[in-house]
Amino acid sequence: MTASEPPTTEDTDAARAALRRAVRVAAGLESCADHPFVPRTDAFLALEQTEVLRELDSLLAGPQAGSGLEQLRRCGALAAFLPEVQALVGLHEDTARAAAAGRSDYAHKDVWAHTCKVVDQSVPEPVVRWAALLHDVGKARTRTVEADGTVHFLGHAEMGARMAKRILRRFGVTPERAAAIRFLVLHHLRAAQYDDTWTDSAVRRFAREMEGQLDALLALSRADITTLRAARRAEGLHALDILERRVKEIREADAKPVPLPKGLGTALIEAFSLAPGPVVGTLRRAIEEAAERGELPMQAEPEVYVAWAREHLAHLLPHAGP
Repeated sequence: MTASEPPTTEDTDAARAALRRAVRVAAGLESCADHPFVPRTDAFLALEQTEVLRELDSLLAGPQAGSGLEQLRRCGALAAFLPEVQALVGLHEDTARAAAAGRSDYAHKDVWAHTCKVVDQSVPEPVVRWAALLHDVGKARTRTVEADGTVHFLGHAEMGARMAKRILRRFGVTPERAAAIRFLVLHHLRAAQYDDTWTDSAVRRFAREMEGQLDALLALSRADITTLRAARRAEGLHALDILERRVKEIREADAKPVPLPKGLGTALIEAFSLAPGPVVGTLRRAIEEAAERGELPMQAEPEVYVAWAREHLAHLLPHAGP
């Protein structure tokens, strides 16, 4: 048979068997073959896309999905089905400059190995696993190296989102599912940018912009921490935990009905001849707690709360004058 001849049934059966072996490796039922049989590339491409998508979904759901992906690479299926991901093999996030300089913390990070580890570490949910597989796919097209050896991947998330859209359309992934995966690829760096300088407004805006994908994004962000340094990993995970907790607290606070009307602070200042400051805050908190206990109505006129405060003033402000 010449290379120009179409694949035979035997060729496509071999391709199908190679694909299914990768699925079994991902499931932990087989180990990666050091020298696997590599079917013809066009034999892989002759398989129905619905069948390929079904097998890839099964592979990505496996407890050892990263090993399954490596088996895909070894048998040639990765290059056939996902050439954009194949381009990450051997792609480095740094240069040998740091090693030559004698840096003890140097690690020559391979994007493909990182991708496999992120998939392994992510929750076994289809959208998150696909996003983990594709989250750095834009790096092959955005890698630049400065004169001093510094490597950049500027805009790789945006590039990756565009590439993911085309990849998922090629496999016939449903529009809703594809949109969710693309969204995660586009925003996969956002949560990792969090630090303690974010105001409540910034956290609220971030959560709103995640459009219901916040849990999936946080899961992907946690999986994306692949550093071997225990302290750095713990720091990254702790920051994501704080962000998640702040989002929850802010949402809970925002969901509570506002018990007090606008202008109450001004009314308290005028009624008791107070200066703006902590005393006014003490009165407001006491009034709000009383409203939450049901002792006062919510959203009544300010005069209702002023009258209550006047009645309880000696207790609320024991050091206040008559």
